[in-house]
Amino acid sequence: MDVKITIVDREGTSHQVDAPTDMAMNLMEVIRSYELAPEGTIGICGGMAMCASCQCYVQSNTPLPEKGDEEEAMLAEAFYVEDNSRLSCQLPITERMEGLKIEIAPSEE
Repeated sequence: MDVKITIVDREGTSHQVDAPTDMAMNLMEVIRSYELAPEGTIGICGGMAMCASCQCYVQSNTPLPEKGDEEEAMLAEAFYVEDNSRLSCQLPITERMEGLKIEIAPSEE
């Protein structure tokens, strides 16, 4: 089953995408698969919560898993952090994400 997610890219363009819930993908991988951020500017650490290149701002009231310690620590050091910041690599795609809206945070480059 797919869920519909709205992703606003770094240029401010909104994209509604279908994200599969049955492929063990995370939100960062979905952003990459739709090429909504330039290669090499997102998911640089490969989804290990070791960088903040996949930071996004959650703009909907969609229920999401709590932040883990690694994610909290990474966001404590990242640039452009807001109250609604999350690392998209730490958000597995689930059926509960239907209607999620996020904006990709600016690149730290």
